[in-house]
Amino acid sequence: MSNWQMWKLVLTALLLVAGGLDQAMAATTITGRASTVFEWRDDPDGDTATPLYQYLQLNALDLADKGWNFRGYGRLADDPANELDVDSRLYYAYLQKNGLVNGLDVKLGRQFLVTAAGLSLMDGVHLDYAFPVNDKTPLSATLFGGGDVSFYDNYDAEDLIVGGELKGTFFSTLSAGFSYVQRWGDGELANELFGLNLDYDYDGILNLYSETQFDYLNDSVSYFLAGANYHHFAKWGLRTEYLYSLPVFSSTSIYSVFAVSEYEEVMAELNYRLALGLNAFGRATYEMYPDFDDAVVLEAGMEKIRTDRFSGYLAGVVREDSDGQDLRGFKVRGRYMINKMFHAGAGAEVDVLQRRLEDDNDDTISTRYWVDLMAYVTKTVNVHVEVERSESDLWNEYYQGRLRLNVLF
Repeated sequence: MSNWQMWKLVLTALLLVAGGLDQAMAATTITGRASTVFEWRDDPDGDTATPLYQYLQLNALDLADKGWNFRGYGRLADDPANELDVDSRLYYAYLQKNGLVNGLDVKLGRQFLVTAAGLSLMDGVHLDYAFPVNDKTPLSATLFGGGDVSFYDNYDAEDLIVGGELKGTFFSTLSAGFSYVQRWGDGELANELFGLNLDYDYDGILNLYSETQFDYLNDSVSYFLAGANYHHFAKWGLRTEYLYSLPVFSSTSIYSVFAVSEYEEVMAELNYRLALGLNAFGRATYEMYPDFDDAVVLEAGMEKIRTDRFSGYLAGVVREDSDGQDLRGFKVRGRYMINKMFHAGAGAEVDVLQRRLEDDNDDTISTRYWVDLMAYVTKTVNVHVEVERSESDLWNEYYQGRLRLNVLF
């Protein structure tokens, strides 16, 4: 099913619920945002791309005075210079009804799935049921199923996802969830994943949490996170985490036959409140690689939350390993409210290994500088302009810019 077909399906359902009921539609609340975005990218090869995007976010609440809600978000895209292969996308579009029957909520359409067993974008049905038990042990169950969406490849009726989750709160302090996800690609079983997430609060001063994903087809733990957050004092807090990650590939993918490397890290972070809106922090991370030397990353700095006109962030970063990939860098950004209409900002990231996953080339940025300006024309119309310079060991310097017009309604 294509994005356009999905749009037609959802809009048809919307009309079936709301069509013809003029008097009932008076109770419907419609809000949203339309964003027109023009980008300019002068890449390191000397080619210039000028992609155009039209985003639309739409919320229609209490359709036909029946308690149904519609939420949608998508974009149309094109590059007149034919340098980038930009795609139109439907991020989500679904009808939602809370309390369809006692304790049962339903969502129909394209929607994000978030469980410890995995994340996905699905075209289908999502059911949430809250069991009628006492308040001390609330339990709920989730079931979902439909088409497993991919933004980069067309999918058909044989690309499916099914699963569910059972979660609850026990002894008023322990939250637990057990989830299961099964994916099918081209009619073959692609993934079978189990998930477990736990969150324990001790006396409001210590929070212990963990998340585990188990890959059943490969008989291995593919993701594990365990952490502790100590926040007894108002001035300071301490957070520690251990992370283990192993890539999961579909059994139908050619990459599933290749050996993959695990990744581990241990992190500790101390936060201290210097004053109202001003915080200092220090973070130490030990990165463990089976095929390369381990690395130590130290980061320390301050963050200013806007309480008047200025907000900002400044941090120094040190990375050391035996492979000679040592770095001494910094991150800085600031934003100043000139007046109610204009907000200006600037920033830099220098030698901090910031990976830009949204970039088509997906390279590692060594240096990045940018300036931006936000103009609030009216309460419902604003314009954002940003210009950026980037450079890395892989690419020479290149520039890009963005102009965004937002209209709220």
